[in-house]
Amino acid sequence: MQNHLHRRTFLKTTATAGAGVCLAGLGAQARAAETVTVSTPAAEKIGWHLAAQLYTFRRFSLYEALEMIAGLGIKRVEPCFFLRLAKEHPEAKTGPSLSPELRKEMKAKMAERGIEMANFYGSLGADQAANRTTFEFAREMGAGTIVAEPPAEAFDGIEKLCDEFEINLAVHNHPKSPKSKYWQPENVLAVCKGRGKRIGACCDTGHWVRSGIDPIECLKKMEGRIISMHLKDVVEWGNPKARDVPLGTGKANYAAVLTELHDQGFKGIMSIEYEHDSEKLGDEVAQCLAFVEKTVKGF
Repeated sequence: MQNHLHRRTFLKTTATAGAGVCLAGLGAQARAAETVTVSTPAAEKIGWHLAAQLYTFRRFSLYEALEMIAGLGIKRVEPCFFLRLAKEHPEAKTGPSLSPELRKEMKAKMAERGIEMANFYGSLGADQAANRTTFEFAREMGAGTIVAEPPAEAFDGIEKLCDEFEINLAVHNHPKSPKSKYWQPENVLAVCKGRGKRIGACCDTGHWVRSGIDPIECLKKMEGRIISMHLKDVVEWGNPKARDVPLGTGKANYAAVLTELHDQGFKGIMSIEYEHDSEKLGDEVAQCLAFVEKTVKGF
């Protein structure tokens, strides 16, 4: 596997007929599009709003990734507070540490590509002042949800910020480990108990499989508290390091995952997070999109 693909090579490999995606004409000199032709219209129709988790494209800066994301027919992005903004600004990260000038530039770059920040993967902790800064950044960028893993003792203060800023908190689950507080649904539900509708979960199905727990049963337990999704399938059950594979080809039983979400009446942001940094990254993300669209058409 190559560690660094040239952007033109990536864009070439992203063309996938099965997903109705064509990147012909896209390149470093291509004029910015004002709108994105969405590759999952059936999913949009039922309220499933597909996004790209920026970690999928972590090899690239946000500004490079925006072109690729738009070419895949995705019009939403979920940046991470620790990922790079641009090659021209090597120290800048896509988060609240950005200067006012770079925040303005970031908003303009997203708007040029017809992409909106739907969610923001942020860092929330016990420092209420720092948390406020994160909420201010999310609001400025137009994000409706912050995805994070705050400690239980921080939720009282965070919920006040959720209400003040009218922004959700979606608690994310990583695979089972001594450092992972929310790897099982019961832990997420415990911090959500007794709280308003702005506090809920960002369910990562692939991490549940890595933890050796059934994602369909987990979704059943989480019903009513699911705010957002990280759509992910992995090749091996119970292995925290199992690699990602396109949706529907791994151990998550993804047709059943999507059916359960449909049966629950879920509507919201569903971010494709593809952690396997493959030479065929564009093709494999496109396969994920195509699987979601095909499944929705069968409902």
